[in-house]
Amino acid sequence: MTTLLADIGGTHARFALLPEGGAPTAPVKYRLDHFPDIATAIRQALAGQPMPRAALLAVAGPVSGNSVTLTNRGWVVDGAALAPLLGIPRVRVVNDFAALAWALPDLAGADLKPLGGAAAVPGAPMAVLGPGTGLGVAAFLPPGRVLASEGGHASLAAHTPEEAAVIATLRGQHGHVSAERLISGMGIEALHAALGGPPGLRAAEVTARALEGGDALSRRALTMFCALLGSFAGDVALMFGAQGGVFIGGGICPRFPDFLAASPFRARFEAKGRFQPWLAQVPTWLILRPDPAVLGLAALARQAG
Repeated sequence: MTTLLADIGGTHARFALLPEGGAPTAPVKYRLDHFPDIATAIRQALAGQPMPRAALLAVAGPVSGNSVTLTNRGWVVDGAALAPLLGIPRVRVVNDFAALAWALPDLAGADLKPLGGAAAVPGAPMAVLGPGTGLGVAAFLPPGRVLASEGGHASLAAHTPEEAAVIATLRGQHGHVSAERLISGMGIEALHAALGGPPGLRAAEVTARALEGGDALSRRALTMFCALLGSFAGDVALMFGAQGGVFIGGGICPRFPDFLAASPFRARFEAKGRFQPWLAQVPTWLILRPDPAVLGLAALARQAG
């Protein structure tokens, strides 16, 4: 039996096929702006392929009753509705960061860039968070459970006067300032604007200017982004007791791994007062593998049989 694996984010989707007893095919990636709905995107991905007998869809948003509304797009992805529409007998929908959490035990070597800490505690929980279009959070609980969450929408705390001023500015615009509001692609843009940058500059441009080194304001915004990410990652480690390690996923941070490693990320990860010695032992990694959610979906599909 062949299973369709799909990692569906707010901006892009990746599709792969998992043959029974085999490894997943190399994922194909599509920009979702090119499609009116997810069914059309799936049909495009399957063009010229035999119809799979099952589909496992990882979607960015909270799943309820095998259905989810994409948090940053508004599409409804409903397994029960898609099955007859596509002619696939079984369609299961899971949270995208649940899929990413399923991949954590299988990530190794070139998949990861170490970001500090000691050795992982065998059998301990592992956590993953990742800024992209939004901010996902999940955990792998050995030996074989995953806990998905909407932790990216928790309130964001300031740790410096400058961060407090930025959050106050955003609170005046939006009311509630979640972690996702600043630790995401739109967050880089919001940080840059709140620090006095010209409005309308996209995250990719802010990042490029910061990495080139000639734009002090862009570098300041990206540095604050990394610091906030570190603080929030430390919070996640404490919440899940993640002595098995904390992994940074998502599509943003792999674009500047060396900048992240040299930033305040790790210092802020550990800066939790009396729990600094505990956090100093927790390893952190940046996920460099381009398709980790597909790896996790394959693991989940094999477990489900």
